Amino acid sequence: MIENRSKTTLEYGRFFLPGPTEVRPETLAAMTQPVIGHRSEEIQALIGAAQSGLKHLFGTKRPVYISTSSATGMMEAAITNLSRKRILCLVCGAFSGRFHAIAEATGRKADRLAVEWGEANLPEDLREVLAADPDRYDLVTVVHSETSTGTLNPVREIAAVVAEFDDILLAVDTVSSMGAAPLRMDEWGLDYVLTGSQKALAVPPGISLAAASERALARAGEIEHRGFYFDLLKFEKSLGRLMTPNTPAVSLMFALRHQLEHMVEEGLEVRWRRHQQMADHTHLWVASLAGETSRHFEIVAPPGYRSPAVTAVRLPDPEEMSGPEVVSRLRERGYAIAAGYGKLKQETVRIGHMGDHTMEKLEDLLDELGEVLIT
Repeated sequence: MIENRSKTTLEYGRFFLPGPTEVRPETLAAMTQPVIGHRSEEIQALIGAAQSGLKHLFGTKRPVYISTSSATGMMEAAITNLSRKRILCLVCGAFSGRFHAIAEATGRKADRLAVEWGEANLPEDLREVLAADPDRYDLVTVVHSETSTGTLNPVREIAAVVAEFDDILLAVDTVSSMGAAPLRMDEWGLDYVLTGSQKALAVPPGISLAAASERALARAGEIEHRGFYFDLLKFEKSLGRLMTPNTPAVSLMFALRHQLEHMVEEGLEVRWRRHQQMADHTHLWVASLAGETSRHFEIVAPPGYRSPAVTAVRLPDPEEMSGPEVVSRLRERGYAIAAGYGKLKQETVRIGHMGDHTMEKLEDLLDELGEVLIT
C-alpha cells in the first residue's frame, strides 16, 4: 500500500499561513461527491443554494459571481471592465500594487497613490488627489486587508470619498478580509467587491467570487474590449440562469456550499468577533515578547489599521534570524506560518489567524513561535 502522507504534511490545527488557510476535514469531504454536469439542474441547485450565503457574506442584494480562478482573475475583471479613462490604484503593499500591474499588463492607463508598506491608505489623501483633477479618473482600486503587511484599510471611509465624485467607481479586493472583518457592500456603496476561496472563507484554493453594483455593470457595458474569460456581463447573464460562463470547478463549489452553511451557522458577526479576538491576542503577544526579551519585535501595521486576518511581525535582527529561518525552525516543530512577502521577506514573519482557527490553537502556535524566537 502506498503511503500518501508526506513527511511535511501538518496536523490539522497547525497551519497558520496567511493563505491558503487550513480547511476543515468536513469541508474537504464535501468535495468527494460525484461530479455533476455544469449545464444541469444539479448545478443550478448548487449555485442557487450558495447564492443566499454569498449575498449575506458580501452584504449585498446583487448576485455574487463564482469564477474558477484565483482572485487575481477577478482583480483583472475590475481593471478590464470598469474603466474607460484612467485608474487610480491605492497602494500600501504587494497585493494592492497588483491592481496597477494588471492595468499596465492590459494596456490600461493607471496611476499609483502609494504609502509606505505597512501604512494605510487614508481617505483624506484620496480626496486631495481626486479633487485636484475630478475628471482624470473613473475607477479607484483598494485592498481592504493587505496580506503582505497585515494592514486594514478604512474602506468605508474611502468609499464615502469616492461617492463625492459622480463618475468614479470603487473596486475593492477583500481577499483576506472577507469573512474576517466587517464589510457591507451595499451599505458602504462599494461598486465592485472580489475575494478568493482560500483565506478567511477556509475553502481550498481555486475559486474567486465577485459582485458588481448596477452602476458597475452599466460601466462594463460601455467597455468594448473588456476581455473574454472575465467579462462581467457574461457572468451576470449566466448567473441569471444559475450557471457560470465557463466550466466551473464543481468539486470546489460543493466545498464552498458546505462552508457557507457552516459560516451561517456560526453567525457572521460572531465570526468577525472571533477573528478580531485572535488578532488582539496576537498583538498583545508581540508586545509581551518585546517586553520580556527587551528586543525590538513590532507589528508592521500601525494601531487602528491592523487586519483581523493576518499579523506581520518585524524581527529585531534579520541577519541573526531571518523570516525564512524562523519559518523553517517552526516547521520542524510541526507548525506553518509564512515569511514576509516581497521586500519584507527577510525582516518579517506573517501569522494567518483566519478561517476556522480557534484561540486555543493560536495560543499553542504562539507558544512554539515564542520559543523559536528567543532561542
